[in-house]
Amino acid sequence: MGVVPEQQPAGATHPILASQVAMFKVVESRFLAPDIKRFVIQAPRIARKRQAGQFVILRVNDTGERIPITIADGDADAGTITLIVQGIGKTTKLMNTLEAGDVLANVVGPLGKPSHIERFGTVVVTGGGVGTAIAYPTAVALKQAGNRVLSIVGARTKELLILLDEMRSTSDELFVMTDDGSTGEKGFVTAKLQELIEREKVDHVLAIGPVPMMRAVAAVTRSRAIETIVSLNSIMVDGTGMCGGCRVAVNGKTQFACVDGPEFDAHQVDFEALAHRNAMYLAQEKESNLRFEQRQRHDDGSPCRLDQLAQGVEHD
Repeated sequence: MGVVPEQQPAGATHPILASQVAMFKVVESRFLAPDIKRFVIQAPRIARKRQAGQFVILRVNDTGERIPITIADGDADAGTITLIVQGIGKTTKLMNTLEAGDVLANVVGPLGKPSHIERFGTVVVTGGGVGTAIAYPTAVALKQAGNRVLSIVGARTKELLILLDEMRSTSDELFVMTDDGSTGEKGFVTAKLQELIEREKVDHVLAIGPVPMMRAVAAVTRSRAIETIVSLNSIMVDGTGMCGGCRVAVNGKTQFACVDGPEFDAHQVDFEALAHRNAMYLAQEKESNLRFEQRQRHDDGSPCRLDQLAQGVEHD
């Protein structure tokens, strides 16, 4: 599946990776926005086979959990893939501590069904927040297939916008939306989508971002029967369909986002059930994240709240 054993690179000194044997080297690492980091990873087999819409499952270290990350880009000649990671939970925050020269324990892929690409006509690609990174490779493929590509990129504020130059280069027109109006136009991506639908005939829509955003896009396009695709990668767990954690209701039937998707017809997705499942493990994720942050502060030399409590130190 693309797992290639490699030797410890000479420059890999990150403490959490010291004991690993089979690893994937981080070639480049830089922040695109607060808590959003771009990684170029050495993974030759995956780079040769990956297609738009597919993802990898990775582990940061040999005791860590498996997390799915969509492949944002790749270079078959260089043997690298590009991943864009938003540090939200414990593992993604841990991932974002890595720098060039560090290594990952495992990277498996490409997984999932590729995006369906054909010459639709005029397509609107909508990316919300880090969802833009997932939408980008499909936008490239749609443009290469001869489509007229109109792209809408949105975020809460300008600091959280990513890949604007990349999206502009693959789009016939690019529209930037921010909730607070700090750059581009003020408002939600759905307002711009509605405007474009009223302006011209739209044949296909791709929407990738937070669940409420995708649900709102589906509501806009449903009445006009515009084919709309969404990616449900955010609820995936093991990436093989065995754990059942990514069950979704699509057209009244149970599907698994990791093996049946991650892309689905937005008008057939039960978004209410999806939102419920997406929130099932929030308490556990919050607890794990808190422990990680406490451990990081302790490692940095800052006072650890758990240690203080154990020693009877009280603070306001």
